[in-house]
Amino acid sequence: MTTTTTTITTVQAARWYEKAAEQDHVQAQYYLACCYRNGVGVNQDYEKAIEWYEKAAKQEYVEAQYSLGFIFKNGEGVEQDSAQAADWYLKAARQGHADAQNNLGVLYKKGDGVKQDSVQAAKWYTKAARQGHMTAQLNLGICYITGNGLEQDDEQAAMWFKRAAEQGVNTAQYNLGLCYETGRGVDQDTDEAIEWYQKAAEQGNKSAYAALERLGY
Repeated sequence: MTTTTTTITTVQAARWYEKAAEQDHVQAQYYLACCYRNGVGVNQDYEKAIEWYEKAAKQEYVEAQYSLGFIFKNGEGVEQDSAQAADWYLKAARQGHADAQNNLGVLYKKGDGVKQDSVQAAKWYTKAARQGHMTAQLNLGICYITGNGLEQDDEQAAMWFKRAAEQGVNTAQYNLGLCYETGRGVDQDTDEAIEWYQKAAEQGNKSAYAALERLGY
């Protein structure tokens, strides 16, 4: 009974989204696109999903812009196209979408769909990291520790690694442990290093396991 009721409800919701979407209601266009993308209340249809995402995206609906970037980057129901992904990520990133900012940074770092540009990569990582995006914080920390795309700065690297580590990013936890073990950007503190290595190891980070073994743990 519950399943039937739920199915009827999602079908009805999709119908109402379509009615509103056809009247240019931007949120309805986005939600209808999601319905078609995931096969919720309608038969899954990526072509229709993209059609409705594009209608919403052209009205500057940021989640639709991001969704199109993700779809084209991952070839989700369409031919993979990193250049199209970059275009849509850029539109969303300019509106402050943190995931889009980080993903655009990755494309610039790799030269995937855009001309390789480490400075642009660091710029977009910074914007996302300042919004608390944990992967961007890790990526920005790596930029600072390596001096890739901005001036090398161990203290900034350690700070961003710590922010990501505190959100549970195991690579950041390992990197922060390494900073404490070697005194890069922070006061050298083996006990603190071990603590962060242990957190990373608990999540299966192999480098952290090796570090703990090296330190006799």
